[in-house]
Formats: sequence, C-alpha cells, structure tokens
Amino acid sequence: MTEHTRAVGACSSSTAGFEVFFDGDCPLCRREIATLRSLDKHARITFTDIAGAGFDPSKLGLSRSDLMRRIHGRTADGTVVEGVEVFRRLYAAVGFAPLVAVTRAPPIAWLLDRAYDWFADNRLRITGRCTHETCSVFPDDERLQVAP
Repeated sequence: MTEHTRAVGACSSSTAGFEVFFDGDCPLCRREIATLRSLDKHARITFTDIAGAGFDPSKLGLSRSDLMRRIHGRTADGTVVEGVEVFRRLYAAVGFAPLVAVTRAPPIAWLLDRAYDWFADNRLRITGRCTHETCSVFPDDERLQVAP
C-alpha cells in the first residue's frame, strides 16, 4: 500500500464502490459533492458528511483532525485513500475514467498533488471559516495557526 492508502472495514453501502468523507460545513466541498451526486447515476459512491451529527471517525481509525486535514475515501474492500487519489476515484466512478488516466501522468500528478496540498492547508481560510478556534484544530501545522 502507498503512503496514501491503508485497509480499514468495507464501505457502508452494499451497492457503492467508493465512500467519500467530506466536510459538509465547507461551501466548496458541498458544491463539489453536489456535482458528484448529480453525476452518480449508478449510485457507485457513498457520501459521508464528517460534519454531520453522529459521525464517528474512530470507526475508520482516524481522528477528526486527520479527516479535516485532507479529503479521505474508502474503497469497497476497506482501503482508505486520501488527497488527489480520492478525486480520481470519484470522477472515475461517475464516468470520467479517461480524464482520470491523464491525471496520473507524472508531471500532471505532481502538479495536482502540490495544488491539492496547498488547497488542503488553506481550505478554511479560502472558505472564510478560519478563526483562532477552527484553525487551531491543526496544532502541529504552523501554516494554519492564526495569530491571536
């Protein structure tokens, strides 16, 4: 397994092939998920809102901070993936496999990984949700700390 994948219990939906864990409090994330829901004509994706009441991250072996730091997904066999690979799997599931294949080319993959890392590090600021309390959810990452 790569550094961005690991095995954990299977997807909660028997028909879905991939489960995505998204921040339902994030306006950009909600927009992306709404687009994916509309494209998911064959119900291949299970959408799990990590901001929803009753969501328990411990079932994945991850903390809320882990899930807030980067997007995560889980394959039907329980493999957890994160970052750009989640988007690849989502868009492949809704019929964009040829485009997804292009994103695996080394220079493109490298650029997408760097762009996503930057976005993930700055997502709360970009969406106007960064306060001292919300950005301090990442205590070991100085880039996300807000000066008092």
